[in-house]
Amino acid sequence: MSYGRDTVPPPGLRLLPWESDTGKTCFLSTDGIPGRLSRLADEIEAAQLHDAADVLAGAKAVLDDHKAGEYALRGALRATSQVLGDVLRAADSRGARLPQPDIHP
Repeated sequence: MSYGRDTVPPPGLRLLPWESDTGKTCFLSTDGIPGRLSRLADEIEAAQLHDAADVLAGAKAVLDDHKAGEYALRGALRATSQVLGDVLRAADSRGARLPQPDIHP
């Protein structure tokens, strides 16, 4: 799955951590009431963040290994870019659900 930050959730919709089987962005309308799909999305986001921490540790290990070859470096970079997309998607989804501050002139 790839993620581009050009997808902004419409007001009132949650950006989900998965895509449709055709690769389209998925949104969920909850009306402020978390349901089963919201909890599933929360669990998937938590797993993605955990995976990102593991991939980051692995990428650091590859970078610290001065004997690591091109294949290892490319694999680390590929895995890192994948989880970075997942983390950005979760951050955008969560950020869009934060209450907007009242700004009075």
